[in-house]
Amino acid sequence: MDQLAPAIRLRGAIAERTAIVGVCGLGYVGLPLAATIARAGFPVIGFDIDAAKVAMLNAGGSYIGAVPEEEMARLVTAGTFRATGDFAGLATCDVIVICVPTPLTRHREPDLSFVENTAAVIAAHLRAGQLVVLESTTYPGTTNGVVRPILEAVGLRSGRDFFLAFSPEREDPGNAAFRTATIPKVVSGDGDEARGLAGLFYGSVVERVVAVSSNETAEAVKITENVFRAVNIALVNELKMVYDAMGIDIWEVIEAARTKPFGFMPFYPGPGLGGHCIPIDPFYLTWKSREFDIPTRFIELAGEINLAMPRYVVRRLEEALDRRLAIALGSARILILGLAYKKNVADIRESPSLKLMELLAARGAAVSFHDPHVAVIPPTREHAGLAGRTGLALNAGVISAHHAVLIATDHDQVDYRLVVEHAPLVVDTRNVCRRHGLSAASIVKA
Repeated sequence: MDQLAPAIRLRGAIAERTAIVGVCGLGYVGLPLAATIARAGFPVIGFDIDAAKVAMLNAGGSYIGAVPEEEMARLVTAGTFRATGDFAGLATCDVIVICVPTPLTRHREPDLSFVENTAAVIAAHLRAGQLVVLESTTYPGTTNGVVRPILEAVGLRSGRDFFLAFSPEREDPGNAAFRTATIPKVVSGDGDEARGLAGLFYGSVVERVVAVSSNETAEAVKITENVFRAVNIALVNELKMVYDAMGIDIWEVIEAARTKPFGFMPFYPGPGLGGHCIPIDPFYLTWKSREFDIPTRFIELAGEINLAMPRYVVRRLEEALDRRLAIALGSARILILGLAYKKNVADIRESPSLKLMELLAARGAAVSFHDPHVAVIPPTREHAGLAGRTGLALNAGVISAHHAVLIATDHDQVDYRLVVEHAPLVVDTRNVCRRHGLSAASIVKA
């Protein structure tokens, strides 16, 4: 009974919604999750090392579109949510959820330093009866093989004193059709008790829980979802290059193919992959597979194709400048339209637009940008030299002052007719001009 007591107490607290929930990392995953948990009636403490974020949240502000300021203000005023940079408060939490980044190193190998450091901080405040859940996307084996040893180093044991689980995040920033609470939640745990507690907790927060047999399986689910998308996007990117050479419009091909009611799922090409998941997660699996001497040629080839797309776009732009305007790329003024990695969000993580800016500048072009959601380029690990650059307003004068407008992200909040009317050359990587019914000799698809 003594061994079961921590689990019994935790079950009761979750069922009564008196369990205090700590969310470590208040970014694009952590903050929407924290708000969703608080909305479900649990008291939530958000932990983050960024003092500015903590202050903004506690003042009822928000820096993520999925959590409107009015909702954050309501949660803070009600006392349901508070943010802090003092991680000693983890000791008061019954459930702790880890939502920190899992980037790649410069050698495209997993960087688990954020997960490891957060686990070490949790271990310093770990007590019996806590449920610790990792949500960060990673390779199979991380939760039990990396996080568990760090937590158990303090003398407590997983499955006896505390409970360890994995439940992959499935956020899709900018997608209004799905919210954190409506996306089915895959869960598992280090043992039956941990899996049951994780299922009970998330079942109190989201509409549907999908339990799987092990943490490794749950980790593999998330990797598989992102590999699936990365490989299929690479396929249409490669088809785009082939069909471009043949004079065939890839977007017209896809729109016709998607009328087939079975056996086809549309994916769309672009200037490269962005976001924190699809460009990164497949490499976690390829790295882990080396431990088993199994090559992942298909996945790695997809990664190579997607990584090469910004250079392909630059080549298309260079050719169009030469043919249409008789201007060398090194003498051209280029306006990049869209800095975020996807439409209608402010998220620039791994955005191909940043790579495009660097490639064009390296060729001698004068590069500017406009993005209705990103006014200033924030510091990034991979593109530090671009930090602080300010976007331009979009008007006829600004557009006509550039030799070419490169549409890299198809935000809805852009007057594309204005762009087409005043740009000497429009290089469209998203087919947005056609979707808006615009046609002109100045438009080139890339």
